[in-house]
Amino acid sequence: MRLLFIGIDPNTGDHESPTVWVDQEKQELVLQGWKPTPELQAECAAFEVPGHAQGIPEHEAVIRIPARMAPMIREACDAVERAADVH
Repeated sequence: MRLLFIGIDPNTGDHESPTVWVDQEKQELVLQGWKPTPELQAECAAFEVPGHAQGIPEHEAVIRIPARMAPMIREACDAVERAADVH
């Protein structure tokens, strides 16, 4: 199995489920979150980063996840690093 489930927002209800996985083969974090408001999407798209074009490419997305999920993201980062050590 490629995906390793790390966790789901502990405050999730029946309709909201920000989730964290690790793709062990590709050594990537996989995040499910809330869609941003149009205002936040526009703010992210307008953000200037040296060496990076403005905007959000079609193959990328901005998501929101609650800060309370930081421990799960840390755990996912550790899992990715462990997978990298194996390869």
